[in-house]
Amino acid sequence: MEKMAIFVDVQNIYYTVKDVHRCHFDYNAFWGKVVRPNCNLVAAYAYAIDREDEKQRQFQNILRGIGFIVKLRPYISRKDGSTKGDWDVGITIDMLETSLKVDRLILLSGDGDFDLLVDKLISNGKKVDVYGVAQLTANSLIKSASSFYEIDQGLLIDTK
Repeated sequence: MEKMAIFVDVQNIYYTVKDVHRCHFDYNAFWGKVVRPNCNLVAAYAYAIDREDEKQRQFQNILRGIGFIVKLRPYISRKDGSTKGDWDVGITIDMLETSLKVDRLILLSGDGDFDLLVDKLISNGKKVDVYGVAQLTANSLIKSASSFYEIDQGLLIDTK
C-alpha cells in the first residue's frame, strides 16, 4: 500500500484561486480526490498565517475537521509597513523529514521556490505531485513535479 503525505501552502492556494477563478478552493473535494482507500495517508499539513481573526479560525477548524494538521505562523507587520507571512522553509523541512516515511508527497502550491525541493525529493526516489492554478504556477515547479494537476472546476467552490 502506497504511503503518502499532503502539504498545502494555504496562502498561495487562496490567492491564486481567488485571482484566476474568483472563488475558493474546495478542500473537501480535494481530500476526496486524493485520499483513497488504497493508500496510507501518513500526514496532511495545511500551513496558514495566524492573523488572530475569527473567520480565519473557523476556516482553520474546518481544515482540522477534514483531517489536516494546521500549522500556524504569525502574520508579521514590519515598521516600514510591509508584511510577511511565509511558510516556505517550514514546508521544506516537513517535506524532507516526511519523505523518509512515504512514497508520494503531494504539494499544493504554485511557488517556484519549491522546484529545488521537488527535484531533490524525486532524485531520492519519491513521487511528488503538485496541484496549482496553472496560470500562476511557476513553470519550473510544473517541470520538476512527477505529475502536475491543474486546480480546475472539480476543485472549486462556486460562491456565485
